[in-house]
Amino acid sequence: MALQGKQKTVVQLVAVVLTMGALAWASVPFYDWFCRVTGFGGVTQTADAGADVILDQTIKVRFDASKERGMPWEFKPVQREMEIRIGETGLAFYEAYNPTNHPVAGQASYNVAPYAAGAYFTKIDCFCFTEQVLQPGERVMMPVSFYVDPEIVEDREGKYLSSITLSYTFYEIDVPEQHAALDTDTSKTLN
Repeated sequence: MALQGKQKTVVQLVAVVLTMGALAWASVPFYDWFCRVTGFGGVTQTADAGADVILDQTIKVRFDASKERGMPWEFKPVQREMEIRIGETGLAFYEAYNPTNHPVAGQASYNVAPYAAGAYFTKIDCFCFTEQVLQPGERVMMPVSFYVDPEIVEDREGKYLSSITLSYTFYEIDVPEQHAALDTDTSKTLN
């Protein structure tokens, strides 16, 4: 009888460990999904096209840029803010410059503040959707097209917002092989 009790306990412990492992594995994708759906933490929405409705009410959108420590690029918004009608498609540009003598790759993370605006700030296209590689001395203008969903005026917190800040932080990543090969070919011709 005691042996059966020990076996049952072992089976239950194994089941608990497997369940906890499965929950830990699923927590990151679930949290990502949750943030995208609710805008929690300032995560923005995405869309293939602009809003169907444009209101007369306007909202100010501010643009912010930062870099991870050690990221060699220069990175800044071209304009610090714009005022758009709610539902209207806006187009903003960020400028990046690689002052080094080698290719540098980067990926941008982003959020909006206040966090309540995340569920209503919708990007149509953005440089942040893909990695960026800048060649030595290259300067680029990187666009982001977006709109503020008209449903924000129905939200109990969102309807009081007069401005939203869109922030990007660039992180250095490994240069993809095809760009690293270009760097090697360039250094051979320079020698």
